Amino acid sequence: MPAPLFSALRFISIALLCLFGGSVAASAARAPQPPTLKFPNSQLEPLNWTDLDGWADDDHAAAFKTFQESCKAIMPGDASIRESRPVFVALRETCRRAMGMSSASGEEARAFFEKNFRPLRIMTVGERAGFLTGYYEPIVDGSRTWTPEFQIPIYRRPSNLIASGRRQFAGTYFPNKGGVIGRKHGRRKIVPYYDRQQIEEGILTGRQLEICWIKDPIDLLFIQIQGSARIRLADGTMMRINYDAHNGYPYSPVGRFLIENGAIPREEMSMDRIRQWMQANLEGGREIRGKNRSYVFFRETGLSADEEPKGAQGVSLTPRRTIAVDRALHVYGTPFYIEAELPIDSAEPSTKFRRLMVGQDTGSAIVGPARADLYFGAGDVAGKIAGRIRHPGRFAMLVPREIDPFETRGLITPLPKPRPVIKVTAKDKAKQKAAPVPVPRARPKPGQKR
Repeated sequence: MPAPLFSALRFISIALLCLFGGSVAASAARAPQPPTLKFPNSQLEPLNWTDLDGWADDDHAAAFKTFQESCKAIMPGDASIRESRPVFVALRETCRRAMGMSSASGEEARAFFEKNFRPLRIMTVGERAGFLTGYYEPIVDGSRTWTPEFQIPIYRRPSNLIASGRRQFAGTYFPNKGGVIGRKHGRRKIVPYYDRQQIEEGILTGRQLEICWIKDPIDLLFIQIQGSARIRLADGTMMRINYDAHNGYPYSPVGRFLIENGAIPREEMSMDRIRQWMQANLEGGREIRGKNRSYVFFRETGLSADEEPKGAQGVSLTPRRTIAVDRALHVYGTPFYIEAELPIDSAEPSTKFRRLMVGQDTGSAIVGPARADLYFGAGDVAGKIAGRIRHPGRFAMLVPREIDPFETRGLITPLPKPRPVIKVTAKDKAKQKAAPVPVPRARPKPGQKR
């Protein structure tokens, strides 16, 4: 090739490279950065799947089925209007792939989770473990009408209950926590709603709010704590009720009051012990219940006798796969792998719990990045297990791969570095000893000028 022609082509190539190479570089610079995850007061550490104790032995097919249940609430087209957090947006893409699989074997389900998620240890800053409790659905006898046997009412949401300045109509969402909740007094003033003691003393009587009646006020307290119940009526049918609203007061655990006054030792605390103490101390039980000013209202659902209740996400709960999480921090449908030693098989915390769970519910007492309530199902057996659990656990949050925790700046929040140790030499000690000791200035007496 003639030298002049080679030089001309080389010049054109360099010019094109500068022109288009600059455009490519500029496009790369303008490319969107990975979304940032923010969890206040949290420490996050990337993990490998092999770091999860017992991961290979879990029933991944059961966990996948529970995840698909959550996807039913994540997939609707208008869901993005309600939720725009990065995890939710990424979960929608993951759910599209999950819902494309009609079913999955254990190996297929495990491969799905490992391909679509990254495990990430999550905990409160300064702590090495989270905290677990349990909940269940009580089954109690009841009646649609008042009788001498069934005298304790379960109330539906009152029409004068107001949240954030607006009347909340039946069937509409009622905030679980936050906002101003009360009742109108006069034309404009909003005052606190009636508390538990006022309601138990009958201030709502005659307003036709009763859904049904049950025998025991202790049962009512536990139903309100759990958020749902199955009411077994005299004709054998099962009425299903679920949380609908609350009176605006924060929940105060009655167990704490019983520990503080020495009625039950901390190490013996359980729902069974609370029930035993209240049954043996009727007046004291009424007083202790009144200290928890929070009161929950219910609605009747159309669920059949064998269906599980629906959680805050709006999907059916799965026993031993559903957890309630802090809604302010976590997105419904997020999977969590939990490792703990729990009192499931006995009263001792000797059962190894290594299980992939899905966040599908919430509760006013569930606060923090590594805090969960484990759902155990319905009935007395589930209630006994749930009532014993108040134990630490290790949390691994499964983050969709669309969010890369290894690249996102600010995601991994290490603990504060320890203060540096300053070594004091013998020479420094000699100097400090030789230095004159400052004489403190005498403080003036009252009335004396400085």
